[in-house]
Amino acid sequence: MEANCMKVIYLWSIIVAIVLPSFARSGERPNILFIFADDFAYDCVAATGNTQIKTPNIDRLVRQGTTFCRAYNMGSFAPAVCVSSRMMLNSGRFLWSSQKLHEEADQQREAGRWWSQYMKVAGYETYMTGKWHLKAAVEKSFDHVTHVQPGMPEPTKEGYNRPTPDRSDRWSPYDPKFGGYWEGGTHWSELLADDASRFLAHAAAQEKPFFMYLAFNAPHDPRQAPKEFVDRYPPDSIELPKPFLAAYPYNKLEGLRPNRRDESTAPSPRTKHGVQVNRSEYYAIITHLDVQVGRILDALEKTGKADETWIVFTADHGLGVGHHGLMGKQNMYDHSVRVPFVVVGPNISSDHTITVPIYLQDIMPTTLELAGVDKPDHVDFKSILPLLTDNTADHHGAIYTAYRDEQRAVTDNGYKLIVYPTYPVARLYHLDSDPDETVDLAGDIASKPIMKKLFAKLLELQNKFDDKLDLKSAFPEL
Repeated sequence: MEANCMKVIYLWSIIVAIVLPSFARSGERPNILFIFADDFAYDCVAATGNTQIKTPNIDRLVRQGTTFCRAYNMGSFAPAVCVSSRMMLNSGRFLWSSQKLHEEADQQREAGRWWSQYMKVAGYETYMTGKWHLKAAVEKSFDHVTHVQPGMPEPTKEGYNRPTPDRSDRWSPYDPKFGGYWEGGTHWSELLADDASRFLAHAAAQEKPFFMYLAFNAPHDPRQAPKEFVDRYPPDSIELPKPFLAAYPYNKLEGLRPNRRDESTAPSPRTKHGVQVNRSEYYAIITHLDVQVGRILDALEKTGKADETWIVFTADHGLGVGHHGLMGKQNMYDHSVRVPFVVVGPNISSDHTITVPIYLQDIMPTTLELAGVDKPDHVDFKSILPLLTDNTADHHGAIYTAYRDEQRAVTDNGYKLIVYPTYPVARLYHLDSDPDETVDLAGDIASKPIMKKLFAKLLELQNKFDDKLDLKSAFPEL
């Protein structure tokens, strides 16, 4: 009997080894290096198509690994979109479930339900530095924590509503007298790379695998970088985003009002020069961040553990910086809801792109699977490991995005429907032929069947994600 049982166990182990993706069994447990940016739009990486920007180190990751070109943040229950994104990321729960737990985040930590805690129980040495911005004790969430930063650097009034229409400007993105990222004497992006390099030197001598959560504040405003980086992007050489608008037509919505902090980074109505200046400084702080990513990658190489490490580079959400006349991220356009998402690791295809839509928070259950942790029942997001071996595999299907009780959107089959129930206004874009979302098809009678189909899908997703907002009353014609 015992011999037969051993045979069954042996055969089952062979079956499991065959079925499991090869990268999930290439080592006992891979190290995880998670690099997280703030306000980093999906279209700001040179290797994926932006010819204006310089990102050689992120490009290096793109060449070495697989890029998910349609990675989304599900949205936000608060004006600070980063809070919602990080709450979903660390709890593993969808948007509205994470909202219910936001004020009880520390209770979730005490219950052992944080991402980092699952990794620790799996035998990982856990480390965090940078932006946290959650109502849970970060020092008790990781084994090692250094230089926890607030939601954003302290702003100064000179850094907003600029440059003026006459091109005068009291602000300098590289002058330390304005504080912000310069507070403390070392630019925060450089400080994070310093911290990460020191921990990697420590990890080189350890037997345990490591889980590193490196959360840059950059390129969030105030967009500050050393002069050498700002000088690389003369404003007059910066191409205007598509579409360039002096004002978004529905900017009475709370999230889109010109007096919102995000929207007030440039004067309203928008001018060509104002947008060019803001975009040039956005590119400068991204290139400066990219240099720090390179330093971290070099430090990883020195450990001798790069070949057994998964690296993920992504961001909590995107940013407008002039697209559609918008500067912030409190909107449903791709420049704000999509993010870069690059994965490098053992046996992962190099210089490869996957078009299947994912949520960036899918990385949480992905790493749990790599660590050998059974997915907890309360984790809503899905591992992307099946997509890395079969990019036709079923995943989330249609993508749902939301902002508070003002905006909803669904993206499916090459189209996006955005609805503003308080106006009420619906907007329709054919992303396959119009990726910049420049032509609103909602007024075209021929588009009504498509809108109705997408609206029905949106209602279905509302039910799935426990979204209680009443859209039917606002759009009876749909």
